[in-house]
This record gives sequence, structure tokens and C-alpha cells, in this order.
Amino acid sequence: MAIRVGIIGYGNLAKGVESEIRKNNDMELKGIFTRRDPATVTTKTDGVKVYSTNDLPSMTNDFDVMIICGGSATDLPRQTKEYASLYNVIDSFDTHAKIPEHYAAVNEAALKANKVALISCGWDPGMFSLNRLYANCILSEGKDYTFWGKGVSQGHSDAIRRIPGVKNGKQYTIPVDAALEAVRSGEAPELTTRQKHTRECYVVAEEGADKALIEKTIKEMPNYFADYDTTVHFISEEEFTANHSGMNHGGFVFRSGVTGFNNEHKHIIEYSLKLDSNPEFTASVLIAYARAVYRLSTKGDYGCKTVFDIAPALLSPLSGDELRAKLL
Repeated sequence: MAIRVGIIGYGNLAKGVESEIRKNNDMELKGIFTRRDPATVTTKTDGVKVYSTNDLPSMTNDFDVMIICGGSATDLPRQTKEYASLYNVIDSFDTHAKIPEHYAAVNEAALKANKVALISCGWDPGMFSLNRLYANCILSEGKDYTFWGKGVSQGHSDAIRRIPGVKNGKQYTIPVDAALEAVRSGEAPELTTRQKHTRECYVVAEEGADKALIEKTIKEMPNYFADYDTTVHFISEEEFTANHSGMNHGGFVFRSGVTGFNNEHKHIIEYSLKLDSNPEFTASVLIAYARAVYRLSTKGDYGCKTVFDIAPALLSPLSGDELRAKLL
């Protein structure tokens, strides 16, 4: 029987989940939930019904896993905890500094309800997190470096759009080339947050909005922009549509370390991603981990999890024999 998947929200990430789930033969998209009037939402999957989020408490027997596609700034801290008391859930919460408190709140709700909840799943946090962990274990003496971009951050863009007076907005994360090359060359530099990245924002302001206040709010936003050199550009809706409709992203994870009795040998571990579509790639990660969430639930392994807690084999539709023959 196919894993019955539901989607909460219908923005870019949710549409990515919808587009990619059809590539997984062991899964079935059973419904989409929205805070909008369901009659105003048109999906691209024939036969999939759209429900109000008000219907969620009454449909707990109809879904095996819910993929929550809200924003990290305000949605997920509330939604994941709330819905983990009803369903097995997975989210892409990406405010790194707040992951421990998000975990604690969701874990309490999931354990009480005998549900599985997986948080902070995507490519960072997510795939990059795993690579940082593996590299730390392999090169026990060394330094970690993570660079993002150049590309569009969904979480940061969402945070911009929630500022009063902002009609639309997009944020690009840009690595500082000199810092990137210093790490890649094995110099093992000490780098501050500000030395590694810059952030560039393109904002469409509502008519009459206080642009100076919007810019100040962006640049001083904790966990998002305050620690970076940030540039804010105010542009027209036409320019935004013409030049900033893409969702590309990517980045690099490095571990620079040494081995030998005298630390005479240097090593660099580098993992990189180059993504045409940030939301579609993130959606593909969520779908793979939704399979793991379902499998853990059938074993009664309840509570909140992160990618660190999931065995790789649980992500794959292949059997253990197939994995050993094809991929090991």
C-alpha cells in the first residue's frame, strides 16, 4: 500500500513537493491543506483535493505523513508542534540558532501523541548537516566551513516578505570569493560570519510604505541579516518579475583537517550543491525523509528526529539486498 502523504501549505515549497512526489511509486498525494479558501487553490495533480487547515483535526486516519511547507520565521514554530499532536510530520525549519528549542517543543508534542516528527530537513539544515557530521567524525582535528550561494534563500526571502510595507521580496546569499578560496587552498583561516557571506535583498514596497524603516528592519533582523553586510535594493514589480523570478541556490561544506603523528598531512573534504530550483530540491529531500518518518512510525519509534537520527537505508524505496548490490 502506498504511503499516504498530505501537504500543509501551497507556496513554492509545497508545489515542489507536489511536482516531485509523483516520481516516487510507493507514495500517493492524498490532499493539500491551505489557510486560504480551498476553492481558490488550483493544483496541478488531477484528483487531489484541497482542504482547509481547519479540517486537519478531523482527518487523522486518512494520512500517514504530513509535509509542512510553512515558513521558518513564524509558521513552523507554531505549526509543527501543533500538527505533531495529530500526525506524523516533517518540516524544513531552517533558523539554525533556534533548532534546539524547536526540537524540544516538537518532541514533547510528538511523544505525547505517539507520533514521529522530523524537523529541519532539507539541504541546509539537512544534507549539509550530515556532511558536517561525517567530516567531523573522519577528520577529528580540523575546522568546518559552510558557504551558501550565490542563490535565493527561501527562509530569508520569506522573512523579508513578512515585514509590514513589503509587497514582494527576494534575498540572495553570496559567498565572499577570497574566503572561499582561502578555505579550498587548505589555509584553514579564522573567518567571522561577516567575512564569509554578503546578503543582497530586492524589495517591492507597497505604495506609501516607509522604505527607510523597511531597510532598517531588514538589516537589523536577528538570525537573518544582523550579522552580515546587507544591501537592500527597492525595485518595481515589473523589474522583480523580469529579473528575480528564479529560485536557484547551492553552496559548499568543507572540513579542513590534518592527520599523522605530527599532523604533517593536510586533507580537505568538500561537498557542494548547485541547484536550479531551491524549493524543488528541498522538496525532494523532504519526500525521501517522509518515507523514513513513515517507517519509523510503523516501528513505534516516536518523538522528534533530525537527519542525524535517520539511517540512510530508511530513505530509499529499495530493499537492503538491492542497496548492497547497486550502491555499496
